[in-house]
Amino acid sequence: MEDNSIKGKIIKGIAGVYTVKAEDGGLYSCKAKGVFRKDGVKPVIGDNVCITIISENSYEGTITEICERKNSLIRPSVANIDMALIVAAHKNPDPNFYMLDKLILHFKQQDIPILLCFNKEDLVKKETIDYCDQYKQSGIEVIVTSAGEGQGVSELKELLKGKTTCIAGPSGVGKSTIINALQDNVQMETGDISKKLKRGKHTTRHSEIIPISHDTYIIDTPGFTSIDVFDMTADELKEYYDEFKPFEQCYFMPCSHIHEPKCGVREALVNGKISNIRYDNYCHIYEELKKKKCY
Repeated sequence: MEDNSIKGKIIKGIAGVYTVKAEDGGLYSCKAKGVFRKDGVKPVIGDNVCITIISENSYEGTITEICERKNSLIRPSVANIDMALIVAAHKNPDPNFYMLDKLILHFKQQDIPILLCFNKEDLVKKETIDYCDQYKQSGIEVIVTSAGEGQGVSELKELLKGKTTCIAGPSGVGKSTIINALQDNVQMETGDISKKLKRGKHTTRHSEIIPISHDTYIIDTPGFTSIDVFDMTADELKEYYDEFKPFEQCYFMPCSHIHEPKCGVREALVNGKISNIRYDNYCHIYEELKKKKCY
């Protein structure tokens, strides 16, 4: 590293200009060296980088090196994630379990730990909620919050401590409200719910890393509005359902757990040992993957 170079992390990127939070705490506006384009490499949010300082007065620099990534996502383009915080709302909008399970699968493919947050608890009666227990039964960590009321925020903050977390979920579920409740430095724009469509308006226009504390960051990104079918075969899908594994003593092997007789997973489903929400979505995604193969 050159004498006028310093290490840092990309916390924002808009139109080829990257904001790098340097080791000294300074925020530098940087462009990337042309060699990255030549090599087909593009800096992304979350990258740990080396920058050469052009001007200390105006905090300008050039990204000269991108450090090895722990992991990365293509859409949205983010890197070095410790955990995914998937947010749904109890109401306004109602939970879209199919999208939730696709998001869970998206992060499981990358081997990224998941925390599932059901927000807006103040809008529902607790006794009407059984899906939280179904997801907990599936081995997924779940927290319930009402961020607008401040409920569950301190518990959530403790679960995020020491991690760089990517927040994901459909619009209108309260992601920006959660980010605002977790810290005071960056206040995100929050959106209203469309009365006609019962969906939220998109308020995040670019990806950004927001510090929660000195060692805790949250990545807000506009890239999770829809999740496409995955780069896997239908037969590989079951490998990402950890809750199936204890019951896979099926008569026919390999077993898709869809139509075969004497299937241990479907028997566990009948006995209430596997979430019917998760299993139904598994079947839908399985069929989606089979159709994709046909094309």
